Amino acid sequence: MKSFKLYTGNEDETKNSDNNSTTVVGSSLVGLILLAGTIWYFWGSGFERQVSKNADTIYSQVSSDAVQQYEITKRNGNKTDICVQAGLVSAAYLQAKDEPNYQKWKQIENSDCSNSGINFK
Repeated sequence: MKSFKLYTGNEDETKNSDNNSTTVVGSSLVGLILLAGTIWYFWGSGFERQVSKNADTIYSQVSSDAVQQYEITKRNGNKTDICVQAGLVSAAYLQAKDEPNYQKWKQIENSDCSNSGINFK
């Protein structure tokens, strides 16, 4: 026995509706993948590595600036100013966790402060 389908005129709309639902599902899936990638980046190690890299660059720049300021002070300042500036340079290297330069500048600080009559011992 054959079955007959009643034509209602909505057959094209049904096909378009199926295509639209496939497009919506595909778009949602792509969006979900992008969201998951973003979450992984920020809560994973990617964001932390970027922040650490930027912090290292900043610490390096601060230390370099402090050394330049020391050199200006050494040319133009008095002995007390030079002592204070040497202390700021050593503090910048301490902040950067650069132990070799910290030790070097602590010696310079001690020498400059001794020359100005300031002794920490």
